[in-house]
Amino acid sequence: MFYSFLGVCIPFLLFVVLKSKKALHMLQQNWYNDDQRYIKWIMKNPKKVFLKLEALFFLFIFGKYVDTEILLTLFFAFYAVVIVATIYSMRKEQVKKSLVITKRVRRIIYTTLVLYVIVFLVIGFTFHRNNLYIYFTILGLLGYLEFFIIWLANIINKPIEKYVFYYYKKKAITRLENMNAMSVIGITGSYGKTSSKNILSDVLNVKYNAFPSPKNFNTTYGMINTINNYLDKFSEYFIAEMGAFKVGEIKEICDLVHPKYGILTSVGTAHLESFGSRENIQKGKFELIESLPSDGIGVLNADDSYQCSYHLKNNCKIVWIGIDSKKSDVRATNINLSYKGTSFDCVFKGEKEIHHFETRLLGKANVYNILASIALGRELGIPIEQLKLGVKRVNPIEHRLELKKYGNINIIDDAYNSNPVGSKMAVEVLGMMPGKKIIVTPGMIELGAEEYRYNKTFGEEIAKVADEVILVGEAQTRAIKDGLLEKGYKKEHIHVINDVRLAFSLMQELQGKDTYVLLENDLPDIFNEE
Repeated sequence: MFYSFLGVCIPFLLFVVLKSKKALHMLQQNWYNDDQRYIKWIMKNPKKVFLKLEALFFLFIFGKYVDTEILLTLFFAFYAVVIVATIYSMRKEQVKKSLVITKRVRRIIYTTLVLYVIVFLVIGFTFHRNNLYIYFTILGLLGYLEFFIIWLANIINKPIEKYVFYYYKKKAITRLENMNAMSVIGITGSYGKTSSKNILSDVLNVKYNAFPSPKNFNTTYGMINTINNYLDKFSEYFIAEMGAFKVGEIKEICDLVHPKYGILTSVGTAHLESFGSRENIQKGKFELIESLPSDGIGVLNADDSYQCSYHLKNNCKIVWIGIDSKKSDVRATNINLSYKGTSFDCVFKGEKEIHHFETRLLGKANVYNILASIALGRELGIPIEQLKLGVKRVNPIEHRLELKKYGNINIIDDAYNSNPVGSKMAVEVLGMMPGKKIIVTPGMIELGAEEYRYNKTFGEEIAKVADEVILVGEAQTRAIKDGLLEKGYKKEHIHVINDVRLAFSLMQELQGKDTYVLLENDLPDIFNEE
């Protein structure tokens, strides 16, 4: 009888595998529940977690009134149907970034497997055919709560993960100590980090061997991975992008890599929800500059009031860049923004000579990013003519106002932007384009209590330039729609979809003779709407 029980459990176990994959995907995108992000996601998305067909598992409690053979058949048939429904749902769902099977994910899978083995062993040792309805109800409950089983496995693994973290951290520290001829440049800010990192890399590499941290490896874990697996021992400069969700995280990265130079791009509202306040963001970003040694150099933005008003707690040299502020040490004037690129004049404080720079990059935000690279590059001894060459050679940055072609449509890919300042500048770039203008966006996230206001203002900005608006996610983009309508934008030009994949066929229907489409922000899968 027990073997018959195991046989009918096969569809249930296949269902658990499918649901575990989904749960692991959400756990990974929520930073393995750092700061309870995974649990908060579950609580915010009850429809995705709880309101599913498998919720009917509780009916098996009435199985004690059903014949044993019929109950076995019902359990098998129920989870066979659940599997079909789950596969259908998963195929319909948009997935922008699939689950990455890392070593950590594998460890969670093994722990989850052990938990289920324990449950089946207990059932095996206590098995009695009269208790089938109890076993099925218990298994049904476990399958229904699989998102929490994965959460439990993650908790169980914490001591192991702590050991793994310290092992690789120690390995990274040792590797860095053997690269004492290399200097570290840290880059942080609410936005513009990746763009600034890539620009600085292109500029420094006209004279030096500079290595930028790859992709979005901007956490402590990412930095350890970069040092152990990517960093070239022949590099003269290591450019480390530093991201954070709360106070103390940038300091943790600085304590690992010990930067001598630092660039703070901006102090904005990105991740306001996790930081808690604008003041905490300011304090968190300045952890980089305050980690620099006395002979180090920090590059700050004189047009950013949150940088100018901060009382710095160390005595490293500070170089100020700016466009509007005349107090800047390195200032851009005569800026010419067009759909073909950007040019500007650069003036160094105390010098009369004016230097002209040109770049293929789009938008005013990139002028600030380039100024920071010019300022630090000059401090590191790069002649002005080489700086000009480096800026001219800067490659368009992936997913950051990057021009692409999609058939006859010109795409302005700004998918990695998710902040009020960057989004506003991206809309300004769209406004410079000749021809029909379309924007595709799911709006901005993690802005706390200010999220509605910022998204509504974003909608008001869009209304000034866009001919057609494609909003991804009805609930998520309600504030943008409100802003559009408040500015008198016509409803027939607002298109709301819940699957970003539909945007590409829709933009083809809406295109004109010469069409530019701004893809502004691309939310993680955790924000998908059904």
